[in-house]
Amino acid sequence: MSQLSSSTTGVTSRGRDDVLDYSCRSMADQGLPDFLLPPSGKEVDDGVFVANDVSNLPDACLASIFHFLGPGDRKRCSLVCRRWLDVEGQSRHRLSLNAQSDLLSVVPSLFSRFDAVTKLSLKCERRSVSIGDDALILISLRCQNLTRLKLRSCRQLTDLGMESFAKNCKKLKKLSCGSCTFGAKGMNAVVDNCSLLEELSVKRLRGLADGASTEPIRPGLAAASLKIICLTDLYNGQCFGPLIMGSKNLRTLRLFRCSGDWDNLLEVITNNVKPLVEVHLERLQVTDIGLASLSNCRNLEILRLLKTPDCSNLGLTSVAQKCKLLRKLHIDGWKTNRINDEGLIGVAKYCLNLQELVLISVNPTSSSLERLGSNCRKLERLALYESETIGDAEISCIAAKCTALRKLCIKSCPVSDHGMEALAVGCPNLVKITVKKCKGVTYDGAGWLRASKESLAVNIDACSRCS
Repeated sequence: MSQLSSSTTGVTSRGRDDVLDYSCRSMADQGLPDFLLPPSGKEVDDGVFVANDVSNLPDACLASIFHFLGPGDRKRCSLVCRRWLDVEGQSRHRLSLNAQSDLLSVVPSLFSRFDAVTKLSLKCERRSVSIGDDALILISLRCQNLTRLKLRSCRQLTDLGMESFAKNCKKLKKLSCGSCTFGAKGMNAVVDNCSLLEELSVKRLRGLADGASTEPIRPGLAAASLKIICLTDLYNGQCFGPLIMGSKNLRTLRLFRCSGDWDNLLEVITNNVKPLVEVHLERLQVTDIGLASLSNCRNLEILRLLKTPDCSNLGLTSVAQKCKLLRKLHIDGWKTNRINDEGLIGVAKYCLNLQELVLISVNPTSSSLERLGSNCRKLERLALYESETIGDAEISCIAAKCTALRKLCIKSCPVSDHGMEALAVGCPNLVKITVKKCKGVTYDGAGWLRASKESLAVNIDACSRCS
């Protein structure tokens, strides 16, 4: 990659400050931010502007200004003069690169200019040949202060490259990798060497071996610092079990579409990791046994239980009974109807700090909604999607009981304008309501809401009809 040429090339008869002024004005037509353009100066006979205060800005001040600009503006500013080019490069801490194989040849010059990068993103198109171990090792030697790394579709990387990277970049705090082909050895090298690692996100890691032959991901040095682990679309994601169990300070665990039976592992995890505050389980093979094990996490505040058809009221009530600090609850029942009024009444009974409730394909009635409104006095956000039982009577119950409610979203429910009328006189703190794909709600209903509460933001989509 060739160095960017300065806009002062070929200009020899002007002083350094005058050149900066001249360059700033020449960039105005290319969209240089107005606040970086020099103020009107005194023009002499030959058309050259006298230097002004812009040229006297210290490098640190100029770098601070660059931090407020987007990538396009920063690129344009770097063309003003050699000094701005240097300051912009030395003050850039975040860099996103197209990680194709030809990146290797420009790594030295690229990171000579951007020598302060701490956050790096390497993404390759699916059909292209990505960088290999040589490029990643060279980058790690140039960026030993790297704290964040994102790898996407870097299919030529192997365990060897990840091992070298981990040894060179021991200050890494966040690693996110998706659609890569290195395996357990490379991942173990990261957790063994990066003692400051706080967040680990792994998606479709192709190098993990199948079945019992998979090498387990050990706790390593990173176990003491890890706070967030997210595993997505892993055929053998349970090999991360030792790492999760050994991360005694883990606060967030997110598991998406990872195959295998997770009941036993969740029991062991929750017996060993007490500080968990957030758990997200989506399309996971887990039953009430695994769900009930979350009751060991007494500090649990956020639970998202999405498309886990084997979980029922029993498991949800067990969690609610012990996790009384719960403030956000999302449930996608996937139309199995195994979580209904019984489970929600349990939540209303024990989780008095609940602030946000999202129910998708769950069929509550006025019985549970009344309990939630009466007991959960802090409930501010409620979303009801694709429910067969949410009608006007249930909306009227919400309007009467949920006095703290500020935001309400209703989608694909058999609600009509009569429900909107109830909301017009209830929910005194409501500031926003969204209604989508509810054919019984007309624009007249929306008009009543707006007329009754002038400050209320009302969003009725095109699927609703006029009367």
